[in-house]
Amino acid sequence: MISSTSYFDDLPADLSPSVLLVDDDEVNLMITAMALRERGFVVTEAGSGERALELLQQEPPDVVVLDAVMPGLDGFATCERLRAMPRLEHVPVLMLTGLDDDASIRHAYEAGATDFFVKSAQWSLLEGRLRYLLRSGRVREELARSRARLAQAQDLARMGSVEWHRVAGSMLGRLEWSAEALRAIGASRPGPSLRQCLRQVRPAERHALLRMMAERVGRRAVLAADVGLEVGQGRRRIVHVEAEPMPGQPAGPSPVYTGVVQDVSDRRAAEDRIRELANFDALTGLPNRRQLIWRTERALEFALRHGHLCALLLIDLDRFKVVNDTLGHAAGDELLVEVAWRLRSCVRHSDQTIDGPLETAGSRAHRTLEAVGRLGGDEFVALLPEISAPQDGERVAERILKSLRQPIHVGGEDCFVTASIGIALFPRDGQSVLELLRNADMAMYSAKAAGRNAAAVFAPSLISRGRERLTLDSALHKALERQELVLHYQPQVDVATGRMVGAEALMRWQRGDRLLLPADFIPLAEESGLIVPMSQWALAEAARQVGLWRTAFGFDGTIAVNLPARVLERPDLVEHLRQCTAAHQVPLSSLVIEITETGLVRDLKAVQAGLERISEVGVGLSIDDFGTGYSSLAYLTSLPISELKIDGSFIRQLGSKPQSSAVVNAIIALARSLGLAVVAECVETVQQMEMLQRMGCGVMQGYLFCHPIPPAGVENWARVTLPLRATAWAAHERPR
Repeated sequence: MISSTSYFDDLPADLSPSVLLVDDDEVNLMITAMALRERGFVVTEAGSGERALELLQQEPPDVVVLDAVMPGLDGFATCERLRAMPRLEHVPVLMLTGLDDDASIRHAYEAGATDFFVKSAQWSLLEGRLRYLLRSGRVREELARSRARLAQAQDLARMGSVEWHRVAGSMLGRLEWSAEALRAIGASRPGPSLRQCLRQVRPAERHALLRMMAERVGRRAVLAADVGLEVGQGRRRIVHVEAEPMPGQPAGPSPVYTGVVQDVSDRRAAEDRIRELANFDALTGLPNRRQLIWRTERALEFALRHGHLCALLLIDLDRFKVVNDTLGHAAGDELLVEVAWRLRSCVRHSDQTIDGPLETAGSRAHRTLEAVGRLGGDEFVALLPEISAPQDGERVAERILKSLRQPIHVGGEDCFVTASIGIALFPRDGQSVLELLRNADMAMYSAKAAGRNAAAVFAPSLISRGRERLTLDSALHKALERQELVLHYQPQVDVATGRMVGAEALMRWQRGDRLLLPADFIPLAEESGLIVPMSQWALAEAARQVGLWRTAFGFDGTIAVNLPARVLERPDLVEHLRQCTAAHQVPLSSLVIEITETGLVRDLKAVQAGLERISEVGVGLSIDDFGTGYSSLAYLTSLPISELKIDGSFIRQLGSKPQSSAVVNAIIALARSLGLAVVAECVETVQQMEMLQRMGCGVMQGYLFCHPIPPAGVENWARVTLPLRATAWAAHERPR
């Protein structure tokens, strides 16, 4: 037999439609079956309604032909029962009856018959009626499947259809919902009225929705909107509604609208999340750079329109890197979150986003733009969209500085993080967001230069300084490749023998006809990172100079090169030292690395491993400016130090301040007891030299002996000038 599922497709040529023929009259059953078989049907016979139901449970036929009048279960009852059986709801049923009265026909249809046929011997008519039923059955089955697919697709899309039958002169009316539409809005039959739906919309949105509906309906235009429905228990569902006047309606004031509703709650949640990620910082939850620029642009528009001032505060944390490097990035993130919370507490903050509607009620709606945002890293911005006087920005800055002075507990430690704040005002300090940010940045750097933990207001004079700084930075990047950096040397003298025993290399920048001292460019080099290649060049140049002097006048001393902590941390430093000395065939011991005591104390843990590697290969280590640090002297015993250089501030006060003499005497005694060499720098008078000699310090450098000079002048100084001065010192020492 052919399954009812074949109704979807045309029957193959080699298959014939199957018929279940039911009749209690054996003669009629036989004759009718023979006639149908002759016309190409596959016939199964049943002599009663009960037998027909048994056969139907086995496999449904393509069509059922039922005799209406039978003992026991008649055709009407059999039809009712088969319609209740699975897979038989849409099987075509032809009721055969000897009666053609209206009551019998109506009874047949009520029982579920598809059609009826009056018994006769007109077999061609019966064949035609059966084939018609088969075709219409396939069409009906296909339509049912299409509807099922559509319903499934709508359920998957959370979509359904709705019709709005308006009442003339009113925005209300009757709504007709499909089952899928009711599921989309979370309702059940018979479905809510338009009034009930509007009650689920928030009041502010409801008024806007009604205005839009009235305007569109008046023009017979398409309705399209996302509507938020409160569905109870604090839950909200976003439904997209799109409808248009039903086609073919006569012109009139009350068109019927037909359309769809779709639950877009998940899509809107995803869009809101994307919007949040696009406009807010993921760590702190503050507006990000994009959102800040948008807010500031809106604030400037309002300020220009209403003629009031607007302030932008750029906030940069001063010691954040120390926390990150010491306690780790997780602790750094925790600190940033706490800082963000404190900043929000100092400034009125709005969670307004780019795509949200800005409040327009009242003349001060732009104040909702006020917020603190994170530019990135440890930089924040506070936007004050309206201030009455320039001092208002400074008051907010002071409030921020005060809030940050309290310790922040992160990583098991109490951390103290201060800030430097730059303030720029609109319209005085800039006409655009970029100008205000640039000028606030200049002001912030001036606060850092003044000692940090402070606020500074932008002034026009900062522009020239900023341009000079930018020009200097650009030129410094080219100084190495243009060979504009040079080393000058200040000799170190053993006053007892009158010999040059060493020299300190001091970097200079020959910029055109100007010779710049380290104070003019070293801080900029450290900030930009150029200090690393500049230090590597200085080591190579010092090694080269040792080789030249050894050949020229038998120099067997050392050259000291001052290095910052970040260079000492580099794992390739020892290899670089080896390459420099090998290239000029000088021993590693001919170089001395100097590090200031302040730098050593600040970065002791970071540089300790590097200092030990340097000492192991024979390079000397000298502590410069010794006596100015504030930490324990325990590092003198734990680090491989070979030399101490007494800070010049103590040397200059020898003979005038007894305390300085005591400090110098103590340093020399400490160095002697630890087996360390000691060098006195900034020796300028014979009296200072004599006092140092009496205290036990024999190696000195300073203006008394020689100013820092180019390498070409050192040989003449060592051969001619130094012996003459040594003779004068000796004569000065002879009693008169």
